[in-house]
Amino acid sequence: MFLGDFQHTLDAKGRVSLPAKFRNQLSGPIVVAKGLEDCLYVYPAQAYGEFLRGLVERNDFDPEARRVRRFFTTGATETELDGAGRVMLPPVLREHAGLTKDISITGNGDRIEIWDTQAWAAYNGETSERIEDAAKELASRGVL
Repeated sequence: MFLGDFQHTLDAKGRVSLPAKFRNQLSGPIVVAKGLEDCLYVYPAQAYGEFLRGLVERNDFDPEARRVRRFFTTGATETELDGAGRVMLPPVLREHAGLTKDISITGNGDRIEIWDTQAWAAYNGETSERIEDAAKELASRGVL
């Protein structure tokens, strides 16, 4: 399980070092893909495969299902951490997330998220202001 919030820097070659706490949970291939709210999702390859299976099982005749599947698969890349625990972020993915230098790496349960630090601060501040209403809404739907 990936938990926590860490600050790192993107290097000139487009690589970022993942926190040791997260690297210890990753072995073998990982997948980096576009995420919602202009961040990147990083999954162990097996977990991404499970996520993708859920998308593939949707009706291919539903245009929204196709749109969502394309969003998460185009630009996605399977890679591995290098010897220094860094992951290469391709230009198309860096552009999607607006990544330039200062990076926030957050744990979100089954995945890691990579954010531009300013975007993360703005999102996190906005979420903090609305979290009680969101929790109340989810509870009313029986999700919480």
